[in-house]
This record gives sequence, C-alpha cells and structure tokens, in this order.
Amino acid sequence: MDALLSTLLEFIPPRLLWGLFIFSIVAFVGTLLAIPAILVRLPADYFEEHHPRLWLAHHHPILRGLGLAIKNGVGLIFLLAGFAMLFLPGQGVLTMLIGISLLDFPGKQKLERKLITHPTVFKAVNALRHKFGKPPFSLSGID
Repeated sequence: MDALLSTLLEFIPPRLLWGLFIFSIVAFVGTLLAIPAILVRLPADYFEEHHPRLWLAHHHPILRGLGLAIKNGVGLIFLLAGFAMLFLPGQGVLTMLIGISLLDFPGKQKLERKLITHPTVFKAVNALRHKFGKPPFSLSGID
C-alpha cells in the first residue's frame, strides 16, 4: 500500500489529493441534503412527456436569462459531481439525474426518462418520496 501511495504522490501533488478528498466529503454531504430536497419538490408527473417545462416563463427576459444561466451552471456542477461519485463515495446516478433535470438541452426528457426507469433508481426515488409523504412518480407514456 505504501508503494502505491508513493507512486501516486510522484504524479499528483499532495495538495491536490487533499483537495479531492475534501471535495469528495463536501459533495457527499451536499448531495445527501440536496437530492432529497429536490426530488421531493418535483411534481409526480415530472417525468411524463406532457409535463410543461417553462421555467421563469412569465418574468422579465433578462431575469429569465440570468436564472436559466444559473440553473444550467448548477446542473452542470451536479452532473459532474455525480459522474465523479460513480468512482468516489456518493449517490452518483441520483446526482446525475438531478444535474440533468436542471440542464436545458435537446433530448433531455428522453434521457431523464431513461435514467428514472432504471428499476433501482425508480425504486429508490419513490421510496424517498414516500418517506416525505409525496406521491410516487408516474411513468405513463414511457417508450
């Protein structure tokens, strides 16, 4: 184990390793708090094809543009953190699902439905919603 650590330290500075370690802990705790808060607030029909996705539609265009930029930035952070959590401690797939739901891109709803219909993800998300007294997500109209 010491040989592996010394080889690793030859290529990666200790300061960077500590930064990654701290980021991993903060991201893990952050997602433990943020994921339930977000998933519980989504409407039960969020993953249905007909669910409207107009965010800040009735606000001033500058406010809407700024809000969309911030939402997409946060979504990108969640997506990247979720990807990192596939290899580090954390809820990688659920974090990626939240990140994707915050991003705006073509084919987003199809990708969201593909992720949420995975049996393990669907069961975990609906168990979480049940724990907070929310109805399960409905999936009618899924391909």
